[in-house]
Amino acid sequence: MLETSARLLRLLSLLQSRPEWTGPELAERLGITTRTVRRDVDKLRGLDYPVEVGLGPGGGYRLGAGAALPPLLLDDDEAVAVAVTLRTAAGSGVAGTGETALAALVKLERILPARLRQRITAMPVAIVAPRVAPSVDPAVLAAVGAACRDRRVLEIDYTARDGAATRRRIEPIHLVAWGRRWYLVAWDRDRDDWRTLRVDRLTPRLAPDGLPTGPRFAPREIPGGDPAAFVADRVADVRPFRCVVRVEAPAAQVRATIWTDQVRVEAIDAAACRVRLAAEDARSAALILTGLDADFAVESPDELVDELRRVATRYQRAVSGAQPTAPPTSTPIP
Repeated sequence: MLETSARLLRLLSLLQSRPEWTGPELAERLGITTRTVRRDVDKLRGLDYPVEVGLGPGGGYRLGAGAALPPLLLDDDEAVAVAVTLRTAAGSGVAGTGETALAALVKLERILPARLRQRITAMPVAIVAPRVAPSVDPAVLAAVGAACRDRRVLEIDYTARDGAATRRRIEPIHLVAWGRRWYLVAWDRDRDDWRTLRVDRLTPRLAPDGLPTGPRFAPREIPGGDPAAFVADRVADVRPFRCVVRVEAPAAQVRATIWTDQVRVEAIDAAACRVRLAAEDARSAALILTGLDADFAVESPDELVDELRRVATRYQRAVSGAQPTAPPTSTPIP
């Protein structure tokens, strides 16, 4: 049975390596008969691998695209390339891709041999962080994600907002990409309380192979049950001024353009969304909102309405003496 399983994996690897193989070619590579090749192909089909057979004398076997995604086999170089790409995507802050890339990266790095993990760590990968958001080391993201999945206690060095450095023992529960930053929801064993930690400010203490080694813990229930809502409430608490506006633009567009992570964007319909923003004051909120390049209406509070009136008056004074710019004229090309 083991010999048959190993042969099936080898056959699958060959089918993935080039567009088409003839039966005799596969039989020679595998050291079996063409009849056994046909039987092994049937077994792969039974495992949902869409192996197709061309008709005629020149027909051969090829791996097609099916309705389901079966497992793939990667050689060393391919595994390194995929892991590096996932690390880059996980740390990029691109909306909608970071969480998925991180989940795939955690799965992949769990089974990578140590020699490949060292190659990935040594590769010079640069991440361009969007606007003002600090970049996150993808290796740290992967290690923290693995600790969340495996329920292992993490010992971390953490730098607080005021610059104070502390060492903590935490039970990591859930990673959340909020705005343009990554946050970790964790139970702090030293403080006996829940904490929301910015991943770009923490450094986990790991084994030489880059994996967490702390003892396992029984997972606790996050207050409210929703990690994203928990992070939203904690992050918003940092800024004292709160406002709610309706923006006449799709939610995805607003998430991609708003330059703060102190925000929740809720879709109203395909063309509008509701933005709940936390800022230092009404002036800061007005500056953020006017940068959206979209129409919006203030739902609360009145203080923001007053600030926007002051901004509108200042803008009006700025253009009151300006002459309209004439449209550019085109010169016919002879």
